[in-house]
Amino acid sequence: MKIRVVSSKEEINTLNEDEEIVHLAFRPSNTDIFTLVLKCPKVKALHIPSSYKRTISSSAKMYLEMQGIELLEGDVWGHRKDINEYSEVSRNVYDRIDEYRKEGLAEDKIADKMVKETRLSPDFINFIMQQQ
Repeated sequence: MKIRVVSSKEEINTLNEDEEIVHLAFRPSNTDIFTLVLKCPKVKALHIPSSYKRTISSSAKMYLEMQGIELLEGDVWGHRKDINEYSEVSRNVYDRIDEYRKEGLAEDKIADKMVKETRLSPDFINFIMQQQ
């Protein structure tokens, strides 16, 4: 799974309309969120740092919910945007989730284990598990 990393408001205009997950590395305004959704009609989730998520307005959250877009909390650790504008979730994460499911672990236990094993947030792990 590829996550497009956006570092500034100006970069929203450079997004591809096929983006499905976008990490906003800046504090987005309502206008930024609305613009992003219009620019990327296939977006499934916005991924933002926890400190920024707390400042998202209720109207923006409601808009995202009405559009069926999840607002996920988390960071993109160790990503160098100067090398690649996308951060990728390793195939190993998916394989590990599959292994735990085959072992019969409950979804919440799998999520707990994956949060500990990876540096991904609980929100993002749950989103990945829903997509599988």
